[in-house]
Amino acid sequence: MTECTLSDALDAVECSEGRVQCPLPPNWMQGRTSFGGFTAAMLLNAARTQHLDLPPLRSALINFTAPIGEGPSIETEMMRQGRNVTTLSARADIGGKTAAMGTFSFGAAQQSLVSVACPPIPSPAPEDTPGYLPPGVTKGPIPFFNNFDVRLIEGALPFTGSDSGYVRVWARHRDERMRDRIEGLIALADVLPPSIFSLLTKPGANSSMNWMVNLLSETVQTDDGWWLMENQLTAGRDGYSSQVMRMWNTDGELVVDGMQSVIIFV
Repeated sequence: MTECTLSDALDAVECSEGRVQCPLPPNWMQGRTSFGGFTAAMLLNAARTQHLDLPPLRSALINFTAPIGEGPSIETEMMRQGRNVTTLSARADIGGKTAAMGTFSFGAAQQSLVSVACPPIPSPAPEDTPGYLPPGVTKGPIPFFNNFDVRLIEGALPFTGSDSGYVRVWARHRDERMRDRIEGLIALADVLPPSIFSLLTKPGANSSMNWMVNLLSETVQTDDGWWLMENQLTAGRDGYSSQVMRMWNTDGELVVDGMQSVIIFV
């Protein structure tokens, strides 16, 4: 399998004896491991495939413990099914050893007196925004990035020695089938490089340790698949960084609020 969309990869999973066997197409790799968003989408898909009739996803916590260089075998477990929230875990194994873990919480909407908005910074429309990659560069150096359409609104590219760890973009799947699926939203949430990369002047070894997202809407709806995304470096020292990320739909509704921890060796 060479070029493969995320929807094709999800269609290709095989379920047997309570486990989900997943493919790993080369165009979803980053270095020696799979793109973290791809792994998260596979974990979520396994949880939703093995446990039907779940309410909307409300929170996801993904831990990366080892490189995923081949299609993982995923086992899921119902941790608790409460009156309001259902929590599932999904574990991706390579050669019998854990390579990634996902914890997912699902819950229906609740009646509440509280409604607090988080409006985005006003931004130009996607069609008026230049591509993320420099002019003349048609493909990213990391295979998975070519599965997405990303437009740079504000911020510095990786390894440019910037004094700011902030970036704001429009982003969407090139695969139209993934634009209204929750697995697609989870994969897209991880598309941007770690914010600390823009402060560096050269690439170096790095690894995401974990990332988590809270979802503030029951639906994955936005115009033409476009999501306004921003990543902001919070702090970094001793080889570790922490950043926050947010995603708004084209109506200006905050749908995803998250955080990521990255270890860097440069």
